[in-house]
Amino acid sequence: MFAVELLGELIRLGVRDVVVCPGSRSQALALAAAAAERVGAIRLHVRVDERSAAFFALGIARETGVPAPVIVTSGTAVANLLPAALEAHAGRVPMLLLTADRPTELRGIRSNQTTEQAGLFGPAARLSLDVPAPALGADGDLVRTDATDPQTLAARAISAATGFLGAAPAGPVQLNLAFREPLSGVAGFETMIDRGFEAAAAEAAEIRENDALGIASTAAQAVPGGLRSHAGFTDDEQYIHSGDAYTVVLAGADAGPDAEVFARAIGAPLLAEVVSGARYGREAIAAYATLLEHPEIGGLVERAVVFGHPTLTRQANALLRRDAVEVIVVDPHAGPGVEHVNPGRRATVVRAARAAADHDPALLHRWLGAWVVADRELQRERTTVHAPNLSAATAPGYKERNAYARSEVATMREAVSRELLAESVWRGSWPHDRLVLAASRLVRVLDGLAPGRKLGVHANRGLAGIDGTVATALGIAAASQADPESSAAAGVTRVLIGDLALLHDAGSLLLPQTERAVRIQLFVGNDGGGTIFDGLEVADAAAADAFDRVMLTPHSVSLEALAAAYGWEYRQVETRSELERLLTEPVTGPGIVEVPLARK
Repeated sequence: MFAVELLGELIRLGVRDVVVCPGSRSQALALAAAAAERVGAIRLHVRVDERSAAFFALGIARETGVPAPVIVTSGTAVANLLPAALEAHAGRVPMLLLTADRPTELRGIRSNQTTEQAGLFGPAARLSLDVPAPALGADGDLVRTDATDPQTLAARAISAATGFLGAAPAGPVQLNLAFREPLSGVAGFETMIDRGFEAAAAEAAEIRENDALGIASTAAQAVPGGLRSHAGFTDDEQYIHSGDAYTVVLAGADAGPDAEVFARAIGAPLLAEVVSGARYGREAIAAYATLLEHPEIGGLVERAVVFGHPTLTRQANALLRRDAVEVIVVDPHAGPGVEHVNPGRRATVVRAARAAADHDPALLHRWLGAWVVADRELQRERTTVHAPNLSAATAPGYKERNAYARSEVATMREAVSRELLAESVWRGSWPHDRLVLAASRLVRVLDGLAPGRKLGVHANRGLAGIDGTVATALGIAAASQADPESSAAAGVTRVLIGDLALLHDAGSLLLPQTERAVRIQLFVGNDGGGTIFDGLEVADAAAADAFDRVMLTPHSVSLEALAAAYGWEYRQVETRSELERLLTEPVTGPGIVEVPLARK
């Protein structure tokens, strides 16, 4: 009954998705989750691989802002959660790991599937509790202490995972839950359990309707003694005044719309990474990385206001290291012990940045205009390389019309390049869709050319690893398409990914037959290996055969066979016309789109 009560409390506090991996020691939690699904209290997702399960839960939380508890058994199962937990830590994504364990008497004696799993996530965990095995009193009810009370445990876990009120950024929480045999057994109590889960779900729905802060504030209120902020937490705000510095707004991963709102308010160029969720609006500069190296544009920057976590370009990093540039980092989590974007180690970190009352955006019009004009010129130069001669379309002569037709045909037969693939997927996605960008060469290509568009973009840029991209995207798709009243429910999740990133997470392609299929397309740029390393200095310094063996790591995997093995639809596109046609077709389930690319 402990497992049922704990899950019921988590549901009451707003949890709507639970991810389960099969295992013996965790069976009570898993069966409780199945019971909760039976009455519609949660959406249950089952995965056989704990690593995939954790990244899937990470994707759900990225989309919803609510942790999706991951239930796993003891032993190496817990260790497989570590990569996703580290990304959740660095990416500030809420995560709740329910790890089943042996009771105290079975630890330290080489008992099967037993290891020191409590505290395994170290400083990455916002909270790690080693919860003793539940005990029953003489009346058959749970013996409740502060260490074992399900209500207290759930409230502490949710508060810590969501980082409520800025006490710390959102991140991973571990409840290491010991269970003694018998490991489950609720025969005769099914009706009572169903009613309990139904009541918990109804209370959660009422909270969501009446409390704008929802899950986090309810959990905080339930923590004994309330929620305490870190000592030294600051409410400092930075005000930008008119004409006091040539200012740019730099938006990194997860910056969100705040960066665009601020850039518009002060009238400054918005240098928004494609993973930022802020790359739109009249201030957005697509070719910002190139222009940062221009001495008469980027070379004049005197102040950079940073939102989110910039990771994609060396130019942005170099800007933040310049001695002559004032760096202001906007971070709501400004307490001690929290890492901030600060490559020059001299940034001012504030909770908020605002335009001062006397600020006049018109004073920056010439500054913004210089960026916009230069950006448009660079975009024109790039797009005219393959564009047909549109002026010939209205020419009266037969030869001119024929020339235009031949140009148009040649364009549609054009082989798909990295640039064409990246931009086509970007332009082919809409606000109700979701775009997931893997840590591969393609995201950097897209960052250099994507025009401003308000899209739902996700990327694991906390640690910027290639691990778990497929699983994360599946979690995002499942969450965004779950609510029939949401505009995103009719959308498609598109993933721009390299071949190695796909192969690294190939196991996540395994989808349970018992769950609803999601609409997802993996656009795989297949250049036969890790060509992103070709851009490093070592590519010119190392022997070609050694470089290819240990850096490029070439392969000859058949992605068509891989897709067939896991039951995904497979398509291959090689020309512009094939790609553009595919992007207009309806998507009904999971599919892999392979795009062969040249190495260079």
